[in-house]
Parts: sequence; C-alpha cells; structure tokens
Amino acid sequence: MSPSISPAEASTAAAGRPLTRSQRLDRLPFTRKHGRMLGASGIGWALDAMDVGLISFVIAALSVHWNLSKADGSLIASAGFAGMAIGASVGGLLADRIGRRNVFALTLLVYGLATGASALAMGVGALIALRFVVGLGLGAELPVASTLMSEFAPARIRGRIIVWLEAFWALGWILAAVIGTFVAASGPTGWRWALALGMVPAAYSLVVRWGMPESVRFLELKGRADEAEAVVRGFESSPAISRRQGRAAAAAEADGRVRADEVGTVPAADQVEASGGIWSGSLRRRTAGLWAVWFCINLSYYGAFIWIPTLLVDRGFSLTQSFTFTLIITLAQIPGYAAAAWLIEVLGRRWTLTLFLAGSALSAIGYGLADSEATIIAAGCLLSFFNLGAWGALYAIGPELYPTAVRGTGTGAAAAFGRVASMLAPFLVPVLVTTGGQHLAFAVFAFAFGLAAAAAFTLPEQRGKALAE
Repeated sequence: MSPSISPAEASTAAAGRPLTRSQRLDRLPFTRKHGRMLGASGIGWALDAMDVGLISFVIAALSVHWNLSKADGSLIASAGFAGMAIGASVGGLLADRIGRRNVFALTLLVYGLATGASALAMGVGALIALRFVVGLGLGAELPVASTLMSEFAPARIRGRIIVWLEAFWALGWILAAVIGTFVAASGPTGWRWALALGMVPAAYSLVVRWGMPESVRFLELKGRADEAEAVVRGFESSPAISRRQGRAAAAAEADGRVRADEVGTVPAADQVEASGGIWSGSLRRRTAGLWAVWFCINLSYYGAFIWIPTLLVDRGFSLTQSFTFTLIITLAQIPGYAAAAWLIEVLGRRWTLTLFLAGSALSAIGYGLADSEATIIAAGCLLSFFNLGAWGALYAIGPELYPTAVRGTGTGAAAAFGRVASMLAPFLVPVLVTTGGQHLAFAVFAFAFGLAAAAAFTLPEQRGKALAE
C-alpha cells in the first residue's frame, strides 16, 4: 500500500467504491476520441490564430495602399482587442451557464462572419467596427476551448495536451503569414482576399456544434447525469492510440473500482471554495497571479508581433521582405511548443512557464538590439520560441486553478484582463518607438516579460492532479 494513503482512503478503497465519472476520465489513456477532440478544438484554435495574425499583415498592407497612419493602425488593432476583452469575460460566464461546446461553436460563427464582412470595408471606420465584432468571438473562443479540453484530458498528461492544443496557434499564425506574404502583399486588393479567407471558421462552427461532446463536469453540474454517463462510456470504449498506454490503463482500471494499491494514482487538486467566486479567500491569490501573467504577456506579445511587419517596413525593408522575415520568425513557434509540451510534465507548470517567460525577456532585449538581417531573424526566432512556449504553459495552468463551477469564469476573466493590455499595446508601440526607437519598445516588452515570470512563480503547481470539482 502506498505510504501516501490515509486510513480513511484505504478503508474506502478496500470497500471498492466506484470511481466517479471524472476519475474514470482522468485514468484513461490518450484515446482516438481524445485525438479527434484535440484535432477539432485545435483547428478552431488555428483558425483563431490565423485571424489574429492576418490583421498585422493587413495593417502593414494598408499602410502602403491606403497610406494608413500608425494611429489608425493602432485603432484597427485595438478595436479587435477591445472586443476580445469583452468576449473573453462574457464567453467564460456563458460557458459556465450554457455549456463549453455551445459557446465554442458560437464564437467561431461570430468571428468567421465578421472577418468575411471586413473584406468589404470601404474605410477605416467600418474596418474598426467590424474588428470589434471579430474580437468578441475571438476573445471568447480561446479560454472556452482550453477549458473544454482540460476537462476531458487524462490528469497525468493534461498539461501536455493543452500545450498541444495551443501549438495549433503556431499553425494558424504560419497560415496567416503565408496568406499575408502571398495574398495580402499581392496588390492593392490583396488584403481583401486575405480577410475573405477568414470566413472559414463560420462553416467550421457546425462541425464543432454537432461533432464534439459537451463537458462531463458541466453536464453533471447541471444534473444531466445520463448524458454525462454516455459521454464517459464513449471515451472508455475508444481504443488507446498507444498500446503501452492502453495496457497501463487496463491494469489500473481493473473492474472499474478503486483498488487499495491504486489510491492516489491521480492526486486530488487543492480543495478550493467556489461559493465566493474567483476572488474568494481560497482563490484570491491565484487569481491575482494569473491576471498579472495574462496582462504582462499580452502587452509584450501583441506589442511585438502585431507591429513586427510594420516596424520592419519602417527599417527600410520592402513589404515582401518584411512578410517573409515574419514568416521565418513565426516558424520558430513550433519547436517552442514542442519543448514546452515536454517540460510541462517534467518540470511542472510553474517552472516551465517561468523559464519560458524569462527566455522571452532576454529574447526581447536581443531583438531590440538587432541591427542586421541575420540578427533580426535570429532574435525574432528566439522570441517566437520562448514566447509561444510560455503561452502554451499559461493555457494549461489556467483551467487547473479553479473548480468546475467557476472554471470558465476564472479562465475567461483572466483572458479578459489580459486583453486590456493587448488594447494598450498597439497605441503604446508608436509612442515608445517615437520616444526611444525600437530599443526602448523592446526594453519595455522585456521588463513586462520579467514581471510575468515573477508572477508565474507564485501560482500553485498542479501537475498530475485531478481538476477540482
């Protein structure tokens, strides 16, 4: 018997108490059904990234074709982030009330249609208004998708799965860079065709709505036990993708009851009280830390990556060169996610997030000092590697900090607070560049990354623990 088992736990285990549905999900291997769900969620995530990434190329293209000022470019970008701030908050609240899957599908529909409509905008005012609507959908989708996937992922690899989900962001941003390079830069109307491609999520929302299961924890919370049981049995009947995982899960599962020598295989998360909301006594500290990380990483990430194509044009590079450099820099996101996915189950969430944020700070300093094509690309690739690895760890941490009743609210509220920083970033960059050049701008980003790293280290470590109920 494991020395970590209390007498009460041992007694319960000996009595053969049936596993709860959440425990049954936590002890499963990574099945084909998990794989299909990760793919479906990931495609939505990639389409989200494509939309966010496209606007940076559109702004750069309009600065050439419409003589768009930096002030107007800032308004276009910030309008989307303003919508994302509201969308993240409202989307999280709705996810705790009407379900994760329903909100996920609705957000895809909203921002897909609004992006397509943006392609028809005849002036800056219309584009700003439509980007706000786009932001409503984008802001709600990300925290809701990560919450839904977290509630299905087996506890021992949950962090890794969420980083895999976040890795789809790199694919979407790379797609945006490809579209920006070969479509948006193709001529005066290229940016319209680029935005027209953003209608794809509207069609994909139907796949999400009818092809994905609803969260078991949400269904139980709403008293829909029969539906929850059907979903769990569907995952239990799905074959494991890895034979080794399947054999290990079968041995651990036995006859579907907890065995005395198996108690504690999936440790429980810290018991926290949800009755007072995300600012209750037991949740206050983690909420404050999570909000600080979200704010600082948004300020630096969007301050840098929304403006990188335009800043490269300002340095004298052509539009095509600028977009090509950005595409190369974006490719470095993929190994960043891969490293984070491995480290998050080895070092844990807190250390992985802290280390990648510290690496982002150093990379931002390097990019600000870069003065040649080679150093710009090298420092930009390092910034992509560390920054997107940090994003993967952050999305893994968020849902693990809250119990089921406020999980969507907690992750959505943190994302909403972060979007306030992303609204400020487009306006801040031109001021910083005018005042002290790109050196000052990236020094500020490095400082914000450093603050985020310090805040990340205050968050509780949840590696391998079951989600709080």
